[in-house]
Amino acid sequence: MSQCLNPACIYQNPQGTSFCQKCGGKILLDDRYRPIKFLGEGGFGRTFQAVDEKRLNTPCVIKQFLPQQAGSAALAKATELFQHEAKRLQELGKHPQIPDLEAFFPQDGRLYLVQDFIDGQNLLEEFQNQGKLNEAQIRIILVELLPVLQFIHDNKVIHRDIKPENIIRSKNGKLFLIDFGVSKETSGSILTRVGTTVGTPGYAPPEQLRGVAYHNSDLYSLAVTCVRLLTGHFQKSDSSDELFDTNTMAWQWRKYVSLSEELTTLLETMLQDIPAKRYQSATEVLAALTNQKTVVISTPQPPANTNVNINLQSSFTEDLGKGVKLEMIAIPGGTFLMGSPENEAERSSWESPQHQVTVPSFFMGKYQLTQAQYQAIIGTNPSRFKGKNRPVESVCWDDAVAFCQTLSQKTQKNYRLPSEAEWEYACRAGTTTPFSFGDNITTDLVNYDGNYPYKSAPKGKHRQQTTDVGTFPPNAFGLYDMHGNVWEWCEDDWHENYINAPIDGSAWNNRNDIKLMRGGSWYGMAKGCRSAYRNNYSRDRCHFDFGFRVVSSFRTL
Repeated sequence: MSQCLNPACIYQNPQGTSFCQKCGGKILLDDRYRPIKFLGEGGFGRTFQAVDEKRLNTPCVIKQFLPQQAGSAALAKATELFQHEAKRLQELGKHPQIPDLEAFFPQDGRLYLVQDFIDGQNLLEEFQNQGKLNEAQIRIILVELLPVLQFIHDNKVIHRDIKPENIIRSKNGKLFLIDFGVSKETSGSILTRVGTTVGTPGYAPPEQLRGVAYHNSDLYSLAVTCVRLLTGHFQKSDSSDELFDTNTMAWQWRKYVSLSEELTTLLETMLQDIPAKRYQSATEVLAALTNQKTVVISTPQPPANTNVNINLQSSFTEDLGKGVKLEMIAIPGGTFLMGSPENEAERSSWESPQHQVTVPSFFMGKYQLTQAQYQAIIGTNPSRFKGKNRPVESVCWDDAVAFCQTLSQKTQKNYRLPSEAEWEYACRAGTTTPFSFGDNITTDLVNYDGNYPYKSAPKGKHRQQTTDVGTFPPNAFGLYDMHGNVWEWCEDDWHENYINAPIDGSAWNNRNDIKLMRGGSWYGMAKGCRSAYRNNYSRDRCHFDFGFRVVSSFRTL
């Protein structure tokens, strides 16, 4: 279809039409962008899905400036904010979780802005389709969005309109921050004067409603977004709000949801009405979320040339041939506490002593290695439970190492098994609880033997076989099946405890034929799926619940 952009018409025309069959208006925008679908309308104008005919019909989004405000002063402000969005996007440069600005120009007396199209749903639409979010899902949102906020704040920009509608989850699961129409440059502009109120009531902090905004104003709005998605309570059309007491000017959300004390305290701190009492940066929130003293967030700089460089927030896909792909996720480096605390239920002595480890950045397989991927490289499939998207199993440690070596030779990239430290760091994804999903798991989250739950959890299913990778929710790094399904071989030799273990994230080897495994399996108990649980077998042992996933360094061979 071809959508007419004339506000008085917006007629749907057949595909390929040059002029609207109803009003005669020109269809193509800037002789290249063809609007194909009306997406929505807001205070500043309308949004359309489109394709760029000069880039092989690449999907994009057109924003048409069509303000609803009356009066010259309101129109001038609306025009300024629309132009301001284009300027902010241009100045921010490229970020993998902010849609790129493709063009900004006038046509037929109106302003247009063209951005990348993100195929997915915003968080409000996701809530409407799926219902309230749980703690694990909120942690994922925070872990993914806080680095984006730090990036824009480092570039002297405050978003000022964080809300579910402005956060889109793409179909591959990545979160994007959109709509910089009311963002503010912190170095000062006409939009910083007291009395200029922008943002969305019910999300904007008190100081922003008075015309002043700080970096942690965005943190306040992000926390409001989280508690609304957790509780399912949103401000009503008459401005009434069950979560906010206007008499005491305090949020009263905790009675509607049960969370860990850690996340409750974090959100309460973000929601403080006085900015000085909140966290002062997104980095500080992320440090509190991951229980780290310091967190270094690497953000991409505007590229000096057109070459695509792999950065810490990237991922890549390896083509293994015949339609088989291997998806790799970038895991940002950091420091964490490895092992289990002494008060963790059902722990073992070989998970001690807890010790701090600093792990450099690396890439990790998004999924456990599948049978299709193994067969594409090795040419055989030893698995008992057949299925191209099921994890390969019945492989010994030497088989897994041989796969990595062959893949490395074919791709000229450095593929290998993860070190034990890399594995636990990636599994935890910033958490300190027994599981990356929190204090417990169920068989709705993980494939294990539900006859043997963890602590007081109810019994669940025992599927008695593997499941397709990606069947269950991912952790905050976007990795699937880090708990359960099949055990995963690590590079390390087995040691009875962590005394004298490396603290730099490297593998701990001393030519021992007993090798280490992590993650638990469909065949085992829930306690074996804990982030800190360690298992071991001889390097030549194969079993129908032994598998692996690969990692890769930030270099080629």
